[in-house]
Amino acid sequence: MPICITCTEPTPYLYTVYDSAYNLRLEQCKKCLSFADLYVEHDSLTLILDLILLKRGVYRHLLYNRGSEPRIVSESKVSCGEGHEPIKFRTLADESQARWIRILRLGSGMVLVDACQSSSALVVFSLNIPSDPAISADISQWSNETSAVFLRILVGCFVETVAFHGGVILASTLVLHISDWLDRVKHSREESVSGVRQQFRTSLIPLSVLYSSFTKYFLLFLLTIWRPSASKIGGEPYRYGGPPYENSLVVRALEVWDEDKLDREWVVRNVLGGMAAGFGLRVVLDCHPFFTTAVILVGWVVKTAVAELLRDWVSADQDVWLAYSIP
Repeated sequence: MPICITCTEPTPYLYTVYDSAYNLRLEQCKKCLSFADLYVEHDSLTLILDLILLKRGVYRHLLYNRGSEPRIVSESKVSCGEGHEPIKFRTLADESQARWIRILRLGSGMVLVDACQSSSALVVFSLNIPSDPAISADISQWSNETSAVFLRILVGCFVETVAFHGGVILASTLVLHISDWLDRVKHSREESVSGVRQQFRTSLIPLSVLYSSFTKYFLLFLLTIWRPSASKIGGEPYRYGGPPYENSLVVRALEVWDEDKLDREWVVRNVLGGMAAGFGLRVVLDCHPFFTTAVILVGWVVKTAVAELLRDWVSADQDVWLAYSIP
């Protein structure tokens, strides 16, 4: 059953469809009196932009309300007093199968993107290619050797992704049991269960993590277009004047952000990617941020352990493989 994206109250329908084309009416939530789901009228571009911005409503729409059947009203039957047309609801098995198919599609694309991004650096180290641009330019041409390296990277990214999601699912299951136990201890009287908990399915956990990856990949895409530069056109580093920049402590603090000391791609992949995944999990698990943070940390530990096992087989440079391992 779909839910209201504002208060998570279960609602039988999200909108009503009439006989005429493109004629629909959004349903109102009986609890908060707002529209149950405004995203049923939005296009895919709006959904992607709101996913990048980590809006809670679009997560609830994609996870719980996507593909929900509308209420169908026939104007001719209403005028005759026959009322609404019955519609055929999807069974729980059909909904679960549709979610797993969506997970496989999104997961396949994410693994391929991970492999392509990691191979840009790992192929150079695996084939021992010099850093000279005139020599390393040949790596863009596919050969049997580069194809074998890319295949190993692709398999490594797939195994890592499965390990990360497996650790997240196991940790989420444990967190739900702990959270329910704490709620029973804290509240002596029985309280109503939220709509998110009522509609919880295990397949929603990896699906929410995959949706959260849009923010990470969008920022990584921006880094590939606008590479940060540490110096001016003339080759001299930037110098800022003024009293604040004459203090040695301020200068040392700002030097932390220098490109030679800070890997911006690593920050986007691990820090911002982990924060986005934690936000998506909080929508599904409906628990304290402390628990979602613990779930992400468990997933990172499992992923890192698997990466340690695969690093000798995937890449000649072990540190580069671990650095480009995307959780």
